[in-house]
Amino acid sequence: MNSGTPVANIADAAWFGSPDLQSILTLLNADGGQARIAGGAVRDTLMGRSVGDIDIATTLSPQEVMDRAERAGIKSVPTGIDHGTITLVVNGKSYEVTTLRIDVVSHGRHAQVAFGADWAMDAARRDLTMNGLYADAEGNVIDLVDGFTDINSRTVRFIGDAASRIEEDYLRILRFFRFFAWYGDGRPDPDGLRASARLKAGIARLSAERVWSEFKKLLGAPDPSRALLWMRQSGILSTFLPESEKWGIDSIFGLVQAQADLKWGDDAVLRLMAIVPNDPARMDTMAKRLRLSNSERKRLVQWAGQERISEDLSDIALRRLLYRGDPQAIIDKIRLQLSASRTAAQSDDKALHVAAKFSRMLKVASQWKRPSFPLSGKDLQALGIAPGPAMGEALNSLEEAWVESNFALTRAQLLEKASEQVG
Repeated sequence: MNSGTPVANIADAAWFGSPDLQSILTLLNADGGQARIAGGAVRDTLMGRSVGDIDIATTLSPQEVMDRAERAGIKSVPTGIDHGTITLVVNGKSYEVTTLRIDVVSHGRHAQVAFGADWAMDAARRDLTMNGLYADAEGNVIDLVDGFTDINSRTVRFIGDAASRIEEDYLRILRFFRFFAWYGDGRPDPDGLRASARLKAGIARLSAERVWSEFKKLLGAPDPSRALLWMRQSGILSTFLPESEKWGIDSIFGLVQAQADLKWGDDAVLRLMAIVPNDPARMDTMAKRLRLSNSERKRLVQWAGQERISEDLSDIALRRLLYRGDPQAIIDKIRLQLSASRTAAQSDDKALHVAAKFSRMLKVASQWKRPSFPLSGKDLQALGIAPGPAMGEALNSLEEAWVESNFALTRAQLLEKASEQVG
């Protein structure tokens, strides 16, 4: 059993001192068992980032984990027992506990594993060095794959042979770039980049849900532009997103800067819009192919179908457009046009004035609330108009007049117009 030598200590981290977590570690470390915090929580703590899920690795078998939990009165759920994972729930918080593993047969997501007790072999089967660290119950960080060095240099590197890691699961190509977007610095690791480019055809073997889930996480990084650039140059991006091939990714740089400066948030779908053509039919096909959610698909298609917003559009005309159209699509369009004009303003003074106009429009659109049309079919029925096509035409005509008045016509004025129509 290779236990490793401590390279750092994270005992001072607030999450690490949780009584619930410590009680689980005490339970699993008793009577010859060994348990350590594994992966992301250790990595993020060392990099000064907030910690989300806390995963635990152990030398105990899944059944032993459940037996100990039962004796301690802790709820256990066999969420992935075939792969050695048991979820322990303490005071409403879940902790995934996974038995140390060895890959017997590796063929992507459905690899066959055997349980073991060797920390070095468990670490070697993981994907990236910065994800292969452990922390024991005292907070000592154990590094068996040189991940600590890579964390300090912000190098995203595969464990062992890059091609072998990728061939075990082709999703690791996207994970390589996703982690580079979130944690990397400088250029991608050359070995990882070459292996990813050479094996990119394997992405076609993955389910669409897994591809979009991973790519969406990449797009949600504070600045995914460098990762996207390398994915495009290596031909990886067009492998699963052919819509971007002739469109390019130049707009992404200005959008990322605008999102940071104007505090729009790291909107992954808006960033996707920046690298694909605004063609409704193609967006619908792309969304279905990648299995986007219904709301994501609708947003993309509506944005693509929205005509370009004129920088000379008045506030009154904008409010009318918002009422008649899709407000989210209009806001998306304005944001992309604003980010483009901000980029152009670096070398064109006229673009600075255009950016100011779009900035004003964005404020109007963001604060806009849909007004309620004052009339209904019952009002027209009281005037003697029977339900049917004639009533629908009358309502549409009155609503159009109300919109053109900038929503100023009152209910009484609209009823008067309706009476005139009846007359």
